[in-house]
Amino acid sequence: MDKSKVLDIFHPAVKEWFLNNIGMPSPPQTEGWPQIRSGNNVLISAPTGAGKTLAAFLESINRLLEMGLKGELPEGVFILYVSPLKALNNDINKNLEIPFQGIRRLFAEKGEAFPDIRKAVRTGDTSQREREQILKKPPHILITTPESLFLMLTSVKAREVLKNVHYMIIDEIHTLLGTKRGVHLAVSMERLEALANRKIVRIGLSATVNPLDAAARYLGGLYHTDSGLKERPVEIIAPAMERGKELKIHVPVEDYRVLEQGSVWPDIYASLVKLIREHRSTLVFVNNRATAEKTAANINTIADEELCRPHHGSISKNRRLETEERFKAGELRCIIATSTLELGIDVGSVDFIVQVSSPLSVSGGLQRLGRAGHRLSAVSKGVIIPKTRGDLVKSCFLAEEMLDGRIEKERIPANCLDILAQHIVSMCCVEKWHENDLYNLVRQAFSYRNLRENDFRKVLSMLAGDYEHKEDIPAKPRIIWDRQNQTVEGSAYSKMLALSGSGTIPDRGMFPVYLEDYKTRVGELDEEFVFESRIGDKFMLGSTPWRITRIDKNRVIVAPTSAIGASAPFWKGDGIGMPFE
Repeated sequence: MDKSKVLDIFHPAVKEWFLNNIGMPSPPQTEGWPQIRSGNNVLISAPTGAGKTLAAFLESINRLLEMGLKGELPEGVFILYVSPLKALNNDINKNLEIPFQGIRRLFAEKGEAFPDIRKAVRTGDTSQREREQILKKPPHILITTPESLFLMLTSVKAREVLKNVHYMIIDEIHTLLGTKRGVHLAVSMERLEALANRKIVRIGLSATVNPLDAAARYLGGLYHTDSGLKERPVEIIAPAMERGKELKIHVPVEDYRVLEQGSVWPDIYASLVKLIREHRSTLVFVNNRATAEKTAANINTIADEELCRPHHGSISKNRRLETEERFKAGELRCIIATSTLELGIDVGSVDFIVQVSSPLSVSGGLQRLGRAGHRLSAVSKGVIIPKTRGDLVKSCFLAEEMLDGRIEKERIPANCLDILAQHIVSMCCVEKWHENDLYNLVRQAFSYRNLRENDFRKVLSMLAGDYEHKEDIPAKPRIIWDRQNQTVEGSAYSKMLALSGSGTIPDRGMFPVYLEDYKTRVGELDEEFVFESRIGDKFMLGSTPWRITRIDKNRVIVAPTSAIGASAPFWKGDGIGMPFE
C-alpha cells in the first residue's frame, strides 16, 4: 500500500497524531498495518529505530479506540504484549503514553470524549495490590513476560482476564527462539489461543533474527485439520532497509606483548575516558557484571568526576531506573552496561557505542551497535576495544560479520520433556483434561509438533508418581491420572508446585543486599563472593561503595562507606558460550 494512503485505515485523530509527530510511515509500518488489519499473523524484522513497536501496536490501539467510540470496549485484555525483559516492559508502558496523550489531546480540542482505554504491566516486580487491581479491573492492554503469562494461565481467576485477547505481540523474538524459555512460551501461546477460543493475531518483532522462516513457523504454531496438523500462515515483513554502520577496532596499546603497567586495563580505562569525553552520550558494553563495576569505578577515578555508572542485572531496579533517567536527561555522560541495555530499552539519544572485548555473537554485537543513533536515518557509530591478541583476531572477524549483517542461525529446541512436564502440571491445575486433548494441544506448539505419544505418556506416568526405585521411596504425585477414564487433573499440591517452580530461568543462589533498614534493596551478590567476605569488608555495587555490617543466612546488610579499599565483587556463571558459527 502507498505510504500516503496507508494512514487512511486509521481513525482521523490517530492519523493526524501520526503525521504531526512521526511523519511518513516507515516500510515495516506501511507493509505491516494492512496485514494486521486483515487479521494475518506477521513477523516484522527491521533495524533498530525502524518503528517496529508502532507497527505492532498502532492498528490494534486504533481498533480499541473505534470500539470505545461505539461504547463497545471489550471486557478483559484485548492486546497482550510479551517481552523477555522486565525493564523493556516498563519502557513500553511509558512509551505508549506518548500516542495516548497526543490522541487524547486531539479529542479534547474537538470537544469529544476519549474512551477509557486502560493498560497495565504484570511482571515479577508487580506488587500484590497491583496484581489484584488487574483482576478487579482488567486492562485492555497488558504488558508482561513469558513467566508472568504462564503464572496467569495457571490461575483460574487470572486466566479469565485473558479470554478476550485478540492481538498477541512477541517482542525481541530472537532472544527466545534458541532457548527453552522460547519453548515454554510456545506452549503458553497455544494455551492462550485455546482459552480465547478464537484466532489471535500474532505479531513477532526483532531487529536481528535468522532464519526468518523458522522464526515465523515458531511464532505461528500449528492447528488441527481433518488431515492432521497444519502450520498457521505467517506473513514475513522484512523490507530491504540498511542503517548506516561505522565500526572500528581501537587497539589501546602499541604491543600486547609489552605492557608497561603490567596489564592492558589501565590503557583501556584511559582510552574509555578519552572516548567518553569526545562524545555527548556514550554506551559502553562489557561482557559481565564484574567488569561493569570495575570499569565504572576506574573511569570515575581517572576522570576525577562521575562520568559513568554501571548498569547490570544485580543492581537494584530503582538504581537502574535512576541511572537511565540521569543518562536521558544528559546529567550522566556514559553508562557501562552488560546485556541489560542491549535490547530496545529507551535511554534517550546515544551518540557512540564502545564494546570492551569482542561481542559474544554477531546478533548481540548488532543489537548493541544499533543503540547508537536510535533513528533510521542516523549512522550507528562504535568501536570495539580488544583485550588481548587473540581477542583482536576475534574482534576483527566479528566486526566484519556485523558490517556484512551475517547473523548466526538460531536452532529451536524440540520436544523438551522438562518444559512439557511444567505445562502439564499447570494445565491440570485449572481444569480436568482428557489425555488426548492434552496431547493434541501441546503438539500445536512448534517445538512439540513431532512429540511422540509414547514420550508424552511417559511424562504423564512420571508426573502421576510411577517411579521405579530399588528402595521404597515415597514420592508425591504431581497429577492425578485416571487411566480408566483417560483423564488428568491436578490438586492443591500441583498448583503450589506450578506457581513456585515456573519458568526456565535458573535460580542462581544470589544474596540480596539491603541497607540497615532491611527494606531498601541495593542489589544482589554471588553466594561465593558472600562466602569469601567478612563483616567490615568493602565492595562497590552500582558505583557506590558499601561496607558489610551483617551477613544473614539469606541476605547481606550493608551501610554506605568510603571508596578507599573497596573491591569489585564477582559473579559466577557470567560466561556464555559462543554460537556454532
